[in-house]
Amino acid sequence: MDITRKQDQGTRGGRGISEKEKVALHSIVAAILLSSLKLAVGLWTGSLGILSEAAHSGLDLVAATVTYISVQISDKPADADHQYGHQKIENFSAFLQTGLLLATCVWIVSEAIRRLFIQSVRVELSWWAFAVMLVAIVVDYLRSRELLATARKFRSQALEADALHFRADILSSSVVIAGLVMLGLGERFRLPQLRVADPVAALGVAGFVVWITASLGRKTIDALLDAAPRGLQGRIAEAVRGVEGVVACERVRIRNAGSKFFVDANIDVERTVPFDHVPAIVSKVRERIREILPEADIIIDSKPQTPHAENLFEKVRWIARRSNLSVHDLLVHEVDGQLTLDLHLEVDESYTLNQAHERVNYLESQIAEEIPEIDVINTHIEAEGTQIETDQMASHLRDQMAERLKQVATQVPEILDCHDIAIREIDRKIYVSCHCLMNGGLPITLVHDKTVELEALFRKIFPAIHKVTIHTEPESERGVPAIARARGAGEAS
Repeated sequence: MDITRKQDQGTRGGRGISEKEKVALHSIVAAILLSSLKLAVGLWTGSLGILSEAAHSGLDLVAATVTYISVQISDKPADADHQYGHQKIENFSAFLQTGLLLATCVWIVSEAIRRLFIQSVRVELSWWAFAVMLVAIVVDYLRSRELLATARKFRSQALEADALHFRADILSSSVVIAGLVMLGLGERFRLPQLRVADPVAALGVAGFVVWITASLGRKTIDALLDAAPRGLQGRIAEAVRGVEGVVACERVRIRNAGSKFFVDANIDVERTVPFDHVPAIVSKVRERIREILPEADIIIDSKPQTPHAENLFEKVRWIARRSNLSVHDLLVHEVDGQLTLDLHLEVDESYTLNQAHERVNYLESQIAEEIPEIDVINTHIEAEGTQIETDQMASHLRDQMAERLKQVATQVPEILDCHDIAIREIDRKIYVSCHCLMNGGLPITLVHDKTVELEALFRKIFPAIHKVTIHTEPESERGVPAIARARGAGEAS
């Protein structure tokens, strides 16, 4: 619910009536006053122009009453039977008002034709007629201004329709005054042809009303038929496509109910994007849409899309990730014209071989089906770590071994410095990790080869080593503690 609607409902709760209802009540009072004055003066003078204005004001009274009822209903919250809320009642109210306007036009035109061609009616000129019409113009101006301001504030089509009624009254009252002036001039200068000025003025009133009705009718019919505002769909689609991570925006649908907009959008996201990143992308899409429609009710449907330049390794990783499997150390090579894929698959350490092999068979079948160019698949099974283990090596032995490994690292010329050497013994297996500084301009393939060479040297000196993890970093990181680097990277992201 938008802020203005919250404020409006807060007003209702504090004073028993909302701001929209208060404005609608003002319109009812104004319509009663004007229709009564115009009817009295019109009957007294016999002016069809004034009588048509009285009928128009009577219509305003009906329209204002319909508006008051509609804004009361539209503010009701959504319920089980009206899950999109009750705001469509405002569009329906505006549609009814267009019908009332057209009915008034029919009466005015028929009476004007009767006076022009069938029965002549004498009009009594009076200053009261001019005074009433001038008062009507002032009241209509004040009402239309308040109604239009409130309609824009709450995006209320019912109040906007009511404002159009009063704006039409200003124009039609001006036409009636002009007709009365022409009648006065005709009597003073003995110009009998000016006697038709009053019914002609009435036809002018009908013309203004038809023009206003056509404009309002188009808007209300569009709202009732869920027509999207012109150009809005393209603006939203363009904004959505500009969100980082969105590959395409296939469809945007917009519907309007009263002051509320509902937006449905379908977006494509690269399937390589981690699942837990997708909500952030969707949230950004909503932000972009709300820059255009601030309080819209938005539904986003996202689906994965294959990247245009996805390579074989990314496909294999995607297939594994889709099945909640973890793979690494992928290697593809060609043997006798056949592509062979080697990979490592991590499984729960509690699995038996039968259970693990079922996972392997499933993964390999998925890869073979979706990547038919691979002829042979070799999968190495290993247990994934799920527990925190305790180091069992004595500290003095660890220090001696670390010093020896640091000396061994000097045998690889490309390694400028080996530091942060950590050694742990778990279940009689020795795990080694270290950081190595290298020239930042070296190709990553050469860097990998040198780490493999260093790992072989470590195992040659200490055959009991079970696993080696080597973290390489450019020389520019010399002297920066690892934890400081990690925190700096986290803040930067």
